[in-house]
Amino acid sequence: MLTCKEHVARSSDYLDGQLSFHERLLVRHHLMCCPNCRRFINQMRLMQATLRQMPDTPAIDVQALAGQLAAEYKQADKI
Repeated sequence: MLTCKEHVARSSDYLDGQLSFHERLLVRHHLMCCPNCRRFINQMRLMQATLRQMPDTPAIDVQALAGQLAAEYKQADKI
Protein backbone atom coordinates (compact mmCIF):
# COMPACT_ATOMS: atom_id res chain seq x y z
CA MET A 1 0.00 0.00 0.00
CA LEU A 2 1.16 3.52 -0.76
CA THR A 3 1.98 6.03 1.92
CA CYS A 4 0.28 9.42 1.81
CA LYS A 5 3.54 11.01 0.67
CA GLU A 6 3.83 8.54 -2.22
CA HIS A 7 0.21 9.17 -3.14
CA VAL A 8 0.70 12.94 -3.27
CA ALA A 9 3.77 12.46 -5.47
CA ARG A 10 1.69 10.43 -7.95
CA SER A 11 -1.54 12.41 -7.78
CA SER A 12 -0.93 14.61 -10.83
CA ASP A 13 0.03 11.61 -12.96
CA TYR A 14 -3.03 9.77 -11.65
CA LEU A 15 -5.38 12.59 -12.59
CA ASP A 16 -3.72 12.96 -16.00
CA GLY A 17 -4.09 9.23 -16.69
CA GLN A 18 -0.34 8.66 -16.94
CA LEU A 19 0.01 5.79 -14.47
CA SER A 20 0.28 2.14 -15.37
CA PHE A 21 -2.59 -0.20 -14.53
CA HIS A 22 -0.76 -1.50 -11.45
CA GLU A 23 0.05 2.02 -10.20
CA ARG A 24 -3.59 3.10 -10.67
CA LEU A 25 -4.69 0.13 -8.57
CA LEU A 26 -2.26 1.13 -5.82
CA VAL A 27 -3.56 4.70 -5.84
CA ARG A 28 -7.21 3.61 -5.82
CA HIS A 29 -6.57 1.19 -2.97
CA HIS A 30 -4.94 3.98 -0.97
CA LEU A 31 -7.85 6.32 -1.73
CA MET A 32 -10.33 3.73 -0.44
CA CYS A 33 -8.49 3.59 2.89
CA CYS A 34 -7.41 7.21 3.41
CA PRO A 35 -10.03 9.97 3.78
CA ASN A 36 -7.37 12.70 3.82
CA CYS A 37 -5.98 11.66 0.44
CA ARG A 38 -9.52 11.32 -0.95
CA ARG A 39 -10.13 14.92 0.10
CA PHE A 40 -6.81 15.96 -1.45
CA ILE A 41 -7.55 14.28 -4.79
CA ASN A 42 -11.05 15.80 -4.86
CA GLN A 43 -9.53 19.24 -4.28
CA MET A 44 -7.07 18.59 -7.13
CA ARG A 45 -9.95 17.61 -9.43
CA LEU A 46 -11.86 20.76 -8.49
CA MET A 47 -8.79 22.89 -9.14
CA GLN A 48 -8.28 21.29 -12.57
CA ALA A 49 -11.93 21.87 -13.47
CA THR A 50 -11.73 25.49 -12.32
CA LEU A 51 -8.57 26.12 -14.33
CA ARG A 52 -10.19 24.64 -17.44
CA GLN A 53 -13.03 27.16 -17.12
CA MET A 54 -10.71 30.16 -16.94
CA PRO A 55 -10.04 32.15 -20.11
CA ASP A 56 -6.62 31.82 -21.73
CA THR A 57 -6.02 35.58 -21.60
CA PRO A 58 -6.96 37.93 -18.79
CA ALA A 59 -10.12 39.96 -19.41
CA ILE A 60 -8.46 43.10 -18.04
CA ASP A 61 -5.23 44.95 -18.74
CA VAL A 62 -3.23 44.10 -15.64
CA GLN A 63 -0.66 46.85 -16.19
CA ALA A 64 -3.34 49.52 -16.53
CA LEU A 65 -5.11 48.24 -13.42
CA ALA A 66 -1.85 48.31 -11.44
CA GLY A 67 -1.25 51.90 -12.54
CA GLN A 68 -4.77 52.91 -11.60
CA LEU A 69 -4.50 51.30 -8.16
CA ALA A 70 -1.13 52.98 -7.56
CA ALA A 71 -2.60 56.38 -8.49
CA GLU A 72 -5.60 55.83 -6.20
CA TYR A 73 -3.27 54.78 -3.37
CA LYS A 74 -1.17 57.94 -3.80
CA GLN A 75 -4.35 60.07 -3.88
CA ALA A 76 -5.69 58.42 -0.72
CA ASP A 77 -2.34 58.90 1.00
CA LYS A 78 -2.57 62.68 0.44
CA ILE A 79 -5.93 62.92 2.21
